[in-house]
Amino acid sequence: MSTSARSAIVTGAGSGIGRHVALALLREGYAVALAGRRHDALAGTVAAAGAHADRCQLVVTDVCNPASVAELFDAVRERHGRVDLLFNNAGFNVPGVALEDLSYEQWRSVLDVNLTGAFLCTQQAFRLMKSQQPRGGRIINNGSISAHAPRPNSAPYTAAKHAITGLTKSSALDGRKHDIACSQIDIGNAHTSMVDKQLIGIEQANGATAVEPTIDVEHVARTVVYMAGLPLDTNVQFLTLMATKMPYIGRG
Repeated sequence: MSTSARSAIVTGAGSGIGRHVALALLREGYAVALAGRRHDALAGTVAAAGAHADRCQLVVTDVCNPASVAELFDAVRERHGRVDLLFNNAGFNVPGVALEDLSYEQWRSVLDVNLTGAFLCTQQAFRLMKSQQPRGGRIINNGSISAHAPRPNSAPYTAAKHAITGLTKSSALDGRKHDIACSQIDIGNAHTSMVDKQLIGIEQANGATAVEPTIDVEHVARTVVYMAGLPLDTNVQFLTLMATKMPYIGRG
């Protein structure tokens, strides 16, 4: 069991925001458990870690499965004895479809990953963080601009992200007595594969299609590192990081 580095878990660590945050945490000296469903994608993050790869722990995980999440936390406990940071980042969406045409399976798949997955990881983090010595830790949830305002034809994703805000607030309240801080970062148009369509145009609330500005995902990674590095008596409860000119505030 190693206790030489702060221990972090990043879900959805095989690509996009999760990969960039994991790499930034590694550069900051964390030992990082990379959780995700695809071994090859996680292995790509390990390869990208370069000289920091020895502080990576690759754990294939289905965040929708309680047993798989428990195994993730058991693996980290066995290796490091504790978890100092959980970044609930795993996310999933379905192609935009009219609400009345959305299938039950589509609805369920988005809620299972984006909401239930975050809950299951938070629950396991609470169990470990309240019992470890020194006790406590930090949980950062990846919300979204969709936690505040929807895009057209995005009912399941928007509902899940609004619910993440409720989970963040409940976790922040319930975690106080255990020295567990919980916060949320709401990201708008970080340039990853999930927002590539913004570069060719995306439907707006008025029915028009518009190209939207994006931001370098490294800004997100550095912001999460900042939030994670605060002492446990200090918390950035909610933080919105977005492309300055994206159509979100006012009428765009």
